[in-house]
Amino acid sequence: MLPCKTLMNTRTNVNGLNMEKETTEKAKKRKIDEDDNEDKAREESVTFAGFKVKAVINENARQKYLFLHCKKNDEDAVVLLEKTPFDSSMTDQILSDNTKIRETLQNDIYHTYTAFLPANLNGVKATVICPASEKHIKKYTEQESFVIQETAELYTKVTLPYLEKHSFSTQWVYNILEKKKEADRIVFENSDPDTGFILLPDMKWDGKDLNSLYLQAIVHKHGLKSVRDLNKSHLPLLNNILEEGADVIDQEYGIPKSKLRIYIHYQPSYYHLHVHFNHINLESPGFDADRAHLLVDVIENIEMNDSYYQDKTLVYRVREQDELYKLYQDEGYFVDFPINTSLSSNSSFTAAS
Repeated sequence: MLPCKTLMNTRTNVNGLNMEKETTEKAKKRKIDEDDNEDKAREESVTFAGFKVKAVINENARQKYLFLHCKKNDEDAVVLLEKTPFDSSMTDQILSDNTKIRETLQNDIYHTYTAFLPANLNGVKATVICPASEKHIKKYTEQESFVIQETAELYTKVTLPYLEKHSFSTQWVYNILEKKKEADRIVFENSDPDTGFILLPDMKWDGKDLNSLYLQAIVHKHGLKSVRDLNKSHLPLLNNILEEGADVIDQEYGIPKSKLRIYIHYQPSYYHLHVHFNHINLESPGFDADRAHLLVDVIENIEMNDSYYQDKTLVYRVREQDELYKLYQDEGYFVDFPINTSLSSNSSFTAAS
């Protein structure tokens, strides 16, 4: 039975697709170690016994995900289900008598089938948040989105008081920085309290498919909530992340800097400064123009103007149930342009956000 205690990832398919050739022995060793760890995890079988579905809160056929609001022992839970990539090394097993097919269409030389693969080849990534707060449920619920052009004045008047008033729990971040949790997942650490950081895989990455590589650098320095707090005093930190992070990924995974996207989100998903590292082939909504700020651009902007991110108007998206949206609505922000601010009446959202 799956415990209802914390945020976790569980996969029924642990054979990821390696499309990028690994060019270092260390990368190969890391893959072997991860295979061994996941083989052991497979032996400790758990199920979704006791989970009751309350509602489907989001789904997307193109991106192949389904988000559920569930109950587990009277506690709320959010279950994120996402199809996993094919493993090209398993093609012989896929095209075998173990795969049953049912024809759905035939026209001349063209045949369409529904294929039923063996269970070990048909995995679904399941991320469980339990117990889930109302904020978690809202975060993963499909909602209409709106654009905010946040001036320096609006940041000071609306956004900053919102951040200061609310206690956004980042204890899980401090657990990582203090190595109380996930210490075995750390890829690299620069331990300097002002210019150092920890680099580790994002929970959304399976650790296998290098074309989907996704890591985060979490800074050791406390008090940096977002890009709005950055100035020239933080350039050594930002340059360390840019250079050391890229070098380590090249050494560990054989992926050069020329194949990486390195960026900061605004607004971020949590308010402790962190930097995202993605393979250039990863299709991620987190790299949308209204959220991602390339780290090289951030560094150059600050080099040109120490107060660049304190003065700059920053554009980002909010969703209709976000408290920040409601605060801007109360401020009368949306009154003058009720049509242009709406991005979509059916906005998509994935766990990659």
